[in-house]
Amino acid sequence: MSSWLFSGFVFIASVVCLLSTKPSILLIIADDYGFHDIGYHDSEIRTPVLDKLAGEGVKLENYYVQPICTPTRSQLLSGRYQIHTGLQHGIIWPAQPNGIPLNDTLLPQKLKELGYATHAVGKWHVGFFKKDYTPTQRGFDSFFGYLTGSEDYYTHTRRNGFPGWPECKNWEGVDLHHNEKVVRTENGTYSTHLFTQKVIDIINQHNTDHPLFVYLPFQAVHEPLQVPESYLMPYMHIEDHNRRIYAGMVSAMDEGVGNITKALRTKGIMNNTVIIFSTDNGGQILNGGNNWPLRGWKGSLWEGGIRGVGFVHSGSLQNRGSTCYSMIHVTDWYPTIIHLASGDVSDMELDGYNQWDTISSATPSKRSEILHNIDPGVTIFNQTSAFRAAIRVGDMKLIIGDPNNGSWIPPPGMPCPGHCIVNNIPSNGTWLFNITADPEERNDLSSKYPIKVKELLERLHAYNQTAVPVRYPPPDPQANPALHNNAWVPWNEL
Repeated sequence: MSSWLFSGFVFIASVVCLLSTKPSILLIIADDYGFHDIGYHDSEIRTPVLDKLAGEGVKLENYYVQPICTPTRSQLLSGRYQIHTGLQHGIIWPAQPNGIPLNDTLLPQKLKELGYATHAVGKWHVGFFKKDYTPTQRGFDSFFGYLTGSEDYYTHTRRNGFPGWPECKNWEGVDLHHNEKVVRTENGTYSTHLFTQKVIDIINQHNTDHPLFVYLPFQAVHEPLQVPESYLMPYMHIEDHNRRIYAGMVSAMDEGVGNITKALRTKGIMNNTVIIFSTDNGGQILNGGNNWPLRGWKGSLWEGGIRGVGFVHSGSLQNRGSTCYSMIHVTDWYPTIIHLASGDVSDMELDGYNQWDTISSATPSKRSEILHNIDPGVTIFNQTSAFRAAIRVGDMKLIIGDPNNGSWIPPPGMPCPGHCIVNNIPSNGTWLFNITADPEERNDLSSKYPIKVKELLERLHAYNQTAVPVRYPPPDPQANPALHNNAWVPWNEL
């Protein structure tokens, strides 16, 4: 055998060896999952699988996401603040021609460059009006799930294309897809079970010569409140109807994660898999979720809307069984995951930081501040929404404008110590909190420290100088599922 041919074999073997030693990554997102609703936060809801994974890994107790669905997912997948992608106002509604800009390289695209098999199962919700914005066009080898933001857990149908526009209130269509094909054969299959099984199938069929990336944004535990009756039995003591169903939904999700980890062990790759678990925003107290003792809930810039449940499980963690109190943000997952995949993001304009050493070894966080958001408001249908913004620098957090409801809501049935319900929050206020000393945001320091308020306002102004214009287009009549065989699919291919 010639020396150049032998060298070629050695090179190929080295590449295969390198690919196989990279960790597989399972990234799980729980939808509308409350800060109080995981077992290790003293919840009455049972989450034995999540508790065990978190207890064997590193719990993140100073971890931040966004107040609502699309902004968190866009920041997770792009590694960029929403002010830099134009998604700083709200979610993407089904009839809106919007999405993460195509010039942003998404996380799965980068991982594919690094030799990963990439799969997404569950909720997309970052744009689908054109085919180019759908998961299989943005780095995923396969996609099984739904493109909009919510739907029925059993029929997998979605109604209403855009709120406030009567013409599309009754638009309804199937929203379940395998790659680019509409799936109509799973009517009656509960989505948590369906998505769990699809991930298990991916694991079972995976070629271990390559590392695996699975993105699992569960539908659970977003409304509508639906769950098989068997999951309600442990919670019959919960009198509140919504809370009882919600608890069952959490249990179904917890069981699903357990079944997936069993599949990883059976496949023999659990020891070389990094599991990241995150919420997408605070729990929705109107639909059973709870964020006690934090203030506010989904949709607000109070801690209850943006402080997330998060943990990492991996055999390579040096600090296993610990709790991390360093500042971590959802944009940090992009560079952290690429670091785990032996990649480089030094040439990319990201807002996240590689936090692996902080999580694994308790080194100081590379992050000293978090821009929670700057939403200038939008005008649509002759109605203008309110301005609001928030930033955290070190221990101090500034909120200005309209942060949304700032009540403290205990779980149903728990007595409310001290003051809980707040009904007189001004829509143009200014609040300053020492979040480290006062995570419940009970002591406004804005009048006491005006210089600090001015300092944080200047930081907000500096960020705003880098912001791109908000993209929040009106609904497009061509999105109507009735025009597309009663399915939610890309509709604009011009």
